[in-house]
Amino acid sequence: MFQLKWLWQNLKGDRARYIIALCLSVIVSSLTIVNPYIGQQIVDTFIVGKDAAQNLAQERSLLIWLCLAMIGFSLLRSGMAYYTSIQYEKSSQNMLYRVRIDLYNKIQGQDMRYYDQNRTGDLMTRMTGDLDMVRHSLAWIIKTIIESLTIFVAAVVFFFTIDSELTLWLLLLSPFILVVAYLFAKHVRPMYVDLRERLSQLNTITQENIAGNRVVKAFAREEYEIEKFTEKNVNYSTANKKAALVWLDYFPYLETFAQGFNVILLLAGGLFVMNGRITFGEYAAFSSLIWGLSNPMRNIGIIINDFQRFFASVTKIMEVYYAHPEIANKHLPVGTRRYKGAIRFDRVSFKYDSTKVLDNISFTVEPGETIAIMGATGAGKTSLINLIPRFYDVSEGRVLVDGVDVRKLELDELRGNIGIATQDVLLFSDTIDGNIAYGVPELPEEETIAFARLAAAHEFITRMPQGYDTVVGERGVGLSGGQKQRIALARAMAVRPPILILDDTTSAVDLETEEHIQQSLRELDFPCTKIIIAQRVSTTAAADRILILENGRVIEDGTHAELLAKRGYYYDVFVLQNEGIGRQVNAHGNS
Repeated sequence: MFQLKWLWQNLKGDRARYIIALCLSVIVSSLTIVNPYIGQQIVDTFIVGKDAAQNLAQERSLLIWLCLAMIGFSLLRSGMAYYTSIQYEKSSQNMLYRVRIDLYNKIQGQDMRYYDQNRTGDLMTRMTGDLDMVRHSLAWIIKTIIESLTIFVAAVVFFFTIDSELTLWLLLLSPFILVVAYLFAKHVRPMYVDLRERLSQLNTITQENIAGNRVVKAFAREEYEIEKFTEKNVNYSTANKKAALVWLDYFPYLETFAQGFNVILLLAGGLFVMNGRITFGEYAAFSSLIWGLSNPMRNIGIIINDFQRFFASVTKIMEVYYAHPEIANKHLPVGTRRYKGAIRFDRVSFKYDSTKVLDNISFTVEPGETIAIMGATGAGKTSLINLIPRFYDVSEGRVLVDGVDVRKLELDELRGNIGIATQDVLLFSDTIDGNIAYGVPELPEEETIAFARLAAAHEFITRMPQGYDTVVGERGVGLSGGQKQRIALARAMAVRPPILILDDTTSAVDLETEEHIQQSLRELDFPCTKIIIAQRVSTTAAADRILILENGRVIEDGTHAELLAKRGYYYDVFVLQNEGIGRQVNAHGNS
């Protein structure tokens, strides 16, 4: 099976250890026949044999040695079993460690479309529960299969050496058990696929609720979220019970057939002893090792149960493991070089799935130029700038940086030359200093402070409990929207990029702070091409050029004065915002 082949491939580095563990499992399981054999000799020689009393008087030392041998083999098997379990555990844990790193790297390397199409909770389930199920399968399920099979074969061989007819009578039940096991496997497998999907949905709901807890509380929707979680929890619990009940439906049959071995031994074995076909010692050997037939048959259900869980989990893991991003490095790194910052959109169109977002857009941005982009919500502004660092690829046309199609540039180098502050600000659970210096970990403290000043963030940072060493909560919890925006802006500028993209990054700050930031952007001490998405005319007025987007097309292009003269969309926004400011001023004065 391909899943088992994948498992073997990922055991690289621990294959020898795992093979040794498998061999030891076979040896330890084979040794189970030793004590029944010794027991048979003791019974026939010293207890019920015709010369038992004489042997007990004359061969007492042999009896002692046989008893010591039973104890010795028991201790030997226990020690070997302990060492074998350690080898299984080490090899499975090492495999788990390597695969988890590989999966994390795979997820990190995926493009934006992958994250658009996969739920965070589902990816978390693959990285945790699914991986642990695979480790459990490697360490215990396969081990149980090998040991059960070996014990069964060893017991059958041993029984055949004693009496083949009685052995065949005992094996009479085996085909019925295998049929029941097959029916159970066929029935339960789709249930575990469904169970795995319901667990993923439960984790997704939990993750979204925790991440959006402030929104939930703001709208007093706790009861609604509890109901949503309860629904998913009930679905998962129902699927879990359904799968468990299927096992319980088949368990009585397996258990009955397993107990049937003892009944057949009692009837047929007892008859053979009375007929003198086998000795009482041989019957005792059969009796002491009959579990070697019944236990593996009992384990079939448990093994199938866990194996179906394994297949459901490993299939999901392999989907991530073999996922290939559409946007990835296809060129060998040629060393880090600083771009000039020229950008050109050449008849660019972009579709998201089947929806056309951008339509035949062409414009050029010269190095050092500042371009502002405005437009109504859904006009395609963010989609436009996402094409420059290749978060997505164009459907038609080309995006060129320094005259080279971005699809021909080395991806890490391209993105290393772009500083981005997005409208959806994400700060890590780290210090403020660590967040600002995220793109340049070795950034000196004085430069961190300098960029914080440029982003108008220094003042509020110094008022915080530990200043720049203050640890912000997950996603910046504890900071206002404007504070998060300013830290994100400082982070984008700290890499001194030749291309700086700001996606509505001053929407949550006051006009005075915005003016300070605009002044800082104009006075950067490094050459930088700036593309700014904004809704405020106060932000766009000083730009070298302003582009107005509507329904994915550029409808206006020019300077602040030129667009006002056209009396189009930009003029309407200008009038609307200035009238609003005038009304606010008048209202304040009258009050």
